[in-house]
Amino acid sequence: MVTPILDGARRRFQVAASESGRVDAHGRAELAFVAVSGSATHTAELIDSVERFVWSFPEIEVVDVGRDWLEVDAW
Repeated sequence: MVTPILDGARRRFQVAASESGRVDAHGRAELAFVAVSGSATHTAELIDSVERFVWSFPEIEVVDVGRDWLEVDAW
């Protein structure tokens, strides 16, 4: 069930997506999605869309959602 979510997010939203943890736990997965943009607002909207996409799979249960931000000053 993880592969369609990761591949779909990559294709639809052009984000980096991977299984980032819990790979040994049967029936559980931790997924990570990464987006880079020149605007924090655009990035937030993009990740919001990815999150809605993940929630759209009725056969999975989302247990937790977290976000980390890295802001880099322009040169």
